[in-house]
Amino acid sequence: MLTTSSHPRLSDLEDIKSDSLLALIALANSDPREDKIDVGVGVYKDGTGATPILRAVKVAEKLLWERQESKSYLGGRGDVEFPKLIGQFLLGPHAGDPRIDGLQTPGGCGALSLAFKLINAANPQARVLVGVPTWPNHEPIVTGVGLELHAYPYYDREARSIRFDAMMKALSSARAGDIALLHGCCHNPTGADLSAAQWAEVTRVVVERNLLPVVDIAYQGLGDGLDEDAAGLRRILDACDEVLVAQSCDKNFGVYRDRVGTLFIKTASAESTARAMAHVLQIAREMWSMPPDHGAAAVRVVLQDPALKADWLAELGEMRARIKRIRSAISAAHPGLAYIGEQKGMFSMLPISRDQVLKLREDHGIYMADSGRFNVLGMADDAVDRFTQAIVAVIG
Repeated sequence: MLTTSSHPRLSDLEDIKSDSLLALIALANSDPREDKIDVGVGVYKDGTGATPILRAVKVAEKLLWERQESKSYLGGRGDVEFPKLIGQFLLGPHAGDPRIDGLQTPGGCGALSLAFKLINAANPQARVLVGVPTWPNHEPIVTGVGLELHAYPYYDREARSIRFDAMMKALSSARAGDIALLHGCCHNPTGADLSAAQWAEVTRVVVERNLLPVVDIAYQGLGDGLDEDAAGLRRILDACDEVLVAQSCDKNFGVYRDRVGTLFIKTASAESTARAMAHVLQIAREMWSMPPDHGAAAVRVVLQDPALKADWLAELGEMRARIKRIRSAISAAHPGLAYIGEQKGMFSMLPISRDQVLKLREDHGIYMADSGRFNVLGMADDAVDRFTQAIVAVIG
């Protein structure tokens, strides 16, 4: 005879609040209006409204199909040449430093998860200081490994500016060993990046307070250029003995669904970095054993071939130019939108209420996050005027 169990069961799990951005994508997909505009999903779109496979990546995939002879396991590090090649344009003069090592991860999320699991293994009492708003997945990744998240105001949506004093106050009051989670460039969701002078101040306080910086850099090359976008990270690497860097190729190579990223670790010596990497490889073994190969292999082929690399750089420049062009068009539409032309990358935030966001959705078929965060590149060229006219109508 069956008996009722008193222990917790899977059927007793509480409901999970769905990811608002994923729910927004579903809403947009179900809207039958042909002229709808989805600026909620965070992918690059070209002038036709498509998310293309980059030319160089397409050629690299064909070369892989022709030349690859096996699908056998690669090991926990994945493609060992891939992070070396990424390091050349990400780390700049720090590439080749024996105190820095890197490995392939399943996207930036995988890199961040490894980074914070490593931190939790070394210092479970560490607090993670992060500015708000931030990328929505930062909080669940941090708290999911058991670390305490300490939020502070980073951006004033109404004033359209960084709350730098609040940021400095939070960092200056941190405990030694706490974590400073920093956006390397093209801040998501605000588009508001630290200036060179602000990076210098942040670096100074990180060193003085003995904090561990974790730099999340997912949009390198989509702001001002590869070197310019990595300047803040390289300043941190100049000054700090210990740094963790979570990098993604999903955006600047357009390989979103292939999940291509790297985690770089810097410690005070080559020996301690090797020890930290051993821990990372054990953690990765428990999580995914080894990362998927195809996307990273395609990026490797691009970066190893001078002609393909040159074409990738050219297309990345075209993407960056379109971002700046659309930002200029939006900023010129209304004095209250002028700040958008000064920001970087794919995202900005509109100073509008949730009711106004819903009005845009219902009246104009324009989909964006309730916070007013929108993807500047989320529309075709011929939709920009309609988008700006709708925004101006709402903000008055």
